[in-house]
Amino acid sequence: MPCSQGIPTDLMFGKWKYEPENNSPVFIAFRSETKKKVQYDDVAEYKGRLSLSENYTLSIKNARISDERRFVCMLVTEDNVYEEPTVVKVFKQPSQPEIIHPANFLETEKLKMLGECIARESYPDGNITWYKNGNTLQPVEGAVVMSLQKAVDQSTGLFTMTSSLQFMPTKKDANAQFSCSVTYYGPSGQEKIPSEPVVFDVHYPTEKVTIKVLSQRNTIKEGDNITLKCSGNGNPPPQEFLFYTPGESEGMRSSDTYIMTDVRRNATGEYKCSLIDRSMEDSATITVHYLDLSLTPSGEVIKQIGEALPVSCNISSSRNATVFWIKDNTRMQTSPSFSSLQYQDAGNYICETTLQEVEGLKKRKTLTLIVEGKPKIRMTKKTGSNKSKTIVCHVEGFPKPAVQWTTTGSGSIINQAKETNYVNGKFSSKIVISPEENVTLTCIAENQLERTVTSMNVSAISIPENDEPNDGNREKVNDQAKLIVGIVVGLLLAAMVAGIIYWVYVKKSKPLPRTVSHFLNPPSNTYSPNLCPQSDVNGKSEKAAAQNFQTLVRTPSKHVNKDLGNIEENKKLEENNHKPEA
Repeated sequence: MPCSQGIPTDLMFGKWKYEPENNSPVFIAFRSETKKKVQYDDVAEYKGRLSLSENYTLSIKNARISDERRFVCMLVTEDNVYEEPTVVKVFKQPSQPEIIHPANFLETEKLKMLGECIARESYPDGNITWYKNGNTLQPVEGAVVMSLQKAVDQSTGLFTMTSSLQFMPTKKDANAQFSCSVTYYGPSGQEKIPSEPVVFDVHYPTEKVTIKVLSQRNTIKEGDNITLKCSGNGNPPPQEFLFYTPGESEGMRSSDTYIMTDVRRNATGEYKCSLIDRSMEDSATITVHYLDLSLTPSGEVIKQIGEALPVSCNISSSRNATVFWIKDNTRMQTSPSFSSLQYQDAGNYICETTLQEVEGLKKRKTLTLIVEGKPKIRMTKKTGSNKSKTIVCHVEGFPKPAVQWTTTGSGSIINQAKETNYVNGKFSSKIVISPEENVTLTCIAENQLERTVTSMNVSAISIPENDEPNDGNREKVNDQAKLIVGIVVGLLLAAMVAGIIYWVYVKKSKPLPRTVSHFLNPPSNTYSPNLCPQSDVNGKSEKAAAQNFQTLVRTPSKHVNKDLGNIEENKKLEENNHKPEA
């Protein structure tokens, strides 16, 4: 504290004193100008805390609240005494305010102590203000009630300010931040220190119940697990509920979840949950999708070739299902239908169906169709350029027949029998031979149902032949007999043509021999002498002609037709006519 009064030139000494209220001044320091000596009075509260400089400036260290008083600087000369007062003000910044004794939770519709805001060791005293989400709270009757208390420490003179807050929250106050601040005065004016914000749990009753279906998929199918979760929008949320299954009027008490495992189609329906007091509830509809497939017949089915087999694949589902057939890993365009079974109809059939909207819902059943048949044989042959003959035995049947070849007669087998692949109940066995004489080849096909034997005659004559089908699958052909029959038929046709030509020639020739004329124009009972000379003249020629005609007629004697027989009869008639002439 400087002594603002100028230092007189005739100064003798200077003193500092303070003036307590309603008491006499108390001197605390003295300095002699002539002796240059400083002396401090024996005042307990300032002992060891004072310092007086040459220009009479007084310093007090470790300031106290009690130092807030009026100090006076006195300068004494021989003629006068000068006084310069100084009023000291002491300030102490309070500690940062904090909210103590916070409530564990607040409840709507209830006025409850939220907490206390305290600021310690302040001088002078200060004020406390409450905030919600940064906005100043103002007193509201029955909803916001604040109370401020100030206490002084007698030993230090410092103030402690405490403000309590009673608050009735609403549902919107959930997660709201509450804070406070202390406002005090310092050397530079009014200042403020805020506290740390605090969030209070606000309890409010449930106003709505919600049920949810928890599933791994959007749709539910038979065999899935379902979890029903019930929740209320209160705080804290309800911990127990009543769950109602379809058709049940009594609820099952449970926690907030209800689990159903391996559900079936009869689980489809409306599910409900409610509070324990049944004051409110919610519902959800669950559809358990299903898919049934019935295949008739199914499994392994054995049928005979040519038989009919009705097949039906029936579907029962919660929605429209897609059905398709697969045969031997190949998708079919149409459903199978067997009015007359063939070997190619055998195989593994799968009827498969799916629900497109339901993930993972697929069913399939299998029909293994076996078509059995007795062995059937058809034999063909072909002559090669090197006089070899290829004989093929075409075989049908299931189970696959075993084929065996046998031969009669001489001949060499060029190679062993070769079989083609067995496809759709059919295959063929082939051998190549070069016969030295006519031989008979026998093909034997045998399975569990029957033994079938078919033979083919193979001639040694090398006549080029193509594959010959065998009617009735039992061809028996004799190459040599066919050749002989062909030659005989050719000779008969030639003889017939020659006889007809000769008959036409004799009939049209002029003049005709008398014997022929008699045959063609029988004589009357009247004798004609003119015929005798002609008979004499032509008698020799007529005999020769008859002999030639007889030779021609005799050549095909066993095979001539009716026309040639008539010619021979004419010859006999002619000979009878010669007898009377002789």
